Amino acid sequence: MIPPAFDYVRPTGVDEAVRLLADAGEEAKVLAGGQSLLPLLRLRLAFPELVVDVGRIPGLRGVREDGDTLVIGALTTHHDVVHDPLVRRHAGLLAAATATVADPAVRHRGTLGGSLAHADPAGDLPAVALALDASLVVAGPGGRRTVPAREFFVDYLQSALAPDELLVEVRIPKTDGWGFHYEKFHAVAQSWAIVGVAALVRRDDGHIAEARVGLTNMGSTPLRATAAERALLGADGPGAVARAAEAAAEGTRPAQDLSASPEYREHLARVLTRRAVLTAGGMG
Repeated sequence: MIPPAFDYVRPTGVDEAVRLLADAGEEAKVLAGGQSLLPLLRLRLAFPELVVDVGRIPGLRGVREDGDTLVIGALTTHHDVVHDPLVRRHAGLLAAATATVADPAVRHRGTLGGSLAHADPAGDLPAVALALDASLVVAGPGGRRTVPAREFFVDYLQSALAPDELLVEVRIPKTDGWGFHYEKFHAVAQSWAIVGVAALVRRDDGHIAEARVGLTNMGSTPLRATAAERALLGADGPGAVARAAEAAAEGTRPAQDLSASPEYREHLARVLTRRAVLTAGGMG
């Protein structure tokens, strides 16, 4: 389909982009890699009067260290995230999950910041950001502020970003020494996950000392499986992990759609949590 008509601007800096967004209010949309926005435009699910293309703003790409934290520019592509040595060394879960996003063409154009700002609960990376305890830095007319990932995803396709704010970087605490795995189930290759599970596991003396479990497509936002995380503490083998994984769907509200029923998604959450945790903990 042909998208609706809109004005197009390409700012050269963050301050200019913020000013343009502030002037346009809710009638503007941000274009980064375009892999989320362009399909919405073509399907006429979005009708912006102005598209602000931030894809060439300098300084919003790349990965750097800040003490015990990785700082990833919002315009860093999925391809670059997957192959960056700092990400692979200190945030392996992010690299592993990003490698499963769509296909190589999308990964070369799509961006980490664009995926998170889109706030699709069926997207792979929002749940990963939750499991990693990431923080998102946004720039607005009043300066910059930092939003924890647990507060960033507000509702279906809605984030804590104000209309005049721009996501500029993602801060991820290093998870050296943690095991990790991203497990997802989808009907066909390259499609959205029907359910996905991002698992981080830290073991001590053969037992799980700490576990984090992020859930993809189990509600109107990405979720943490907090009941399962609590039940996993002290687990020392496949049997204990399987029992703890039975709590993975507690507190979730999965959707009913053509892909799956809520009951089937709850079943998948339990099965995939067991698999992901066992793999992350080296207990499979």
